Amino acid sequence: MLKHIDEYRDKTLVETLVRTIAATVTRRWTIMEICGGQTHTIMRYSLQELLPDEISLIHGPGCPVCVTPVDLIDSAVELGSRPNVILVSFGDMLRVPGSHDDLLRVKAQGGDIRMVYTPLDALDIAEKNPEKEVVFFGVGFETTAPAVALTIKQAESRALDNFSVLVSHVLVPPAIQALLDDRQNRIDGFLAAGHVCTIMGIHEYIPLAERYEIPIVVTGFEPVDILLGIRKCIEMLEQNRPGVENAYPRSVRPEGNMAARELLHEVFVRVDRRWRGIGAIPGSGLGLADAYMKFDATSRFDLQAAETEEPEVCMAGEILTGRKKPSDCPLFGTLCKPENPLGALMVSTEGACSAYYRYSGSSMAEQ
Repeated sequence: MLKHIDEYRDKTLVETLVRTIAATVTRRWTIMEICGGQTHTIMRYSLQELLPDEISLIHGPGCPVCVTPVDLIDSAVELGSRPNVILVSFGDMLRVPGSHDDLLRVKAQGGDIRMVYTPLDALDIAEKNPEKEVVFFGVGFETTAPAVALTIKQAESRALDNFSVLVSHVLVPPAIQALLDDRQNRIDGFLAAGHVCTIMGIHEYIPLAERYEIPIVVTGFEPVDILLGIRKCIEMLEQNRPGVENAYPRSVRPEGNMAARELLHEVFVRVDRRWRGIGAIPGSGLGLADAYMKFDATSRFDLQAAETEEPEVCMAGEILTGRKKPSDCPLFGTLCKPENPLGALMVSTEGACSAYYRYSGSSMAEQ
């Protein structure tokens, strides 16, 4: 079971955690990590192989690029095709397929599509191109939303009337609730994303843990962080002790980042949001508050995108909800590869399919 142990920087601690988990578990448990970054750590360091057979790790909708619905990609493609628009986005979004096209193809066909590393860069582009409409494609969980909120406030203070945001921010707790309401749910406990809780704190997870009588453990991203989170989750399950525990105290305070939360509360309101492969989840998104609606690209350009489902050949919905793993898809590693992705999960650096392909994909596909 410990054949990968020499790959770890904290070898002794990893070995201790693995042995403690093995000594604690007495029955089968299924734990879902809710963050794509954690999924990549699990795959990169083969953490599942270190664990006892009784513990199964499944992967949730923890990649914001992956859950951005097809209709919003289509809206971005339509905007990016307009001659008077500069569409600005993070790099992963350029290759996510819409119903007919992706932003990279639009760029190749002459669209002005630009990649940035921070939304604030979009403001500089707007200032330098006053004759153009600059649209930032705002994608992410609670982690990146404060930076977009700050960008919008900066746009107002700098009187940048040619700047707007195509908002696609989503929230983690409503997604967890939707997973637990699913009759096909087989989740016994959750590892919550530490970076999200750094912003939002843990208060929104407490009612979920109480209502559904499950453990939710806030966890970091290093192998030791994840194993510690698994250990705590298994202890809570074995003791029949639902609740929320913070296994990432070096970064997460129970109240989160109050300044960031206040900024989100000022600029955004909660809205219903569609998730790729999953469908509409009530109250799971952020939309602009009335005071900032002039920066809303959907309203500014009167976008009327139709609700478009994921292509049937892609198993995104089943993978994002933990019912299937990427290796269960018959197209994984054959017709669907990073250089020719059929779905968003193979594109994003946080996508589960990307993680499986990068760290064990070629051998899986050949089996």
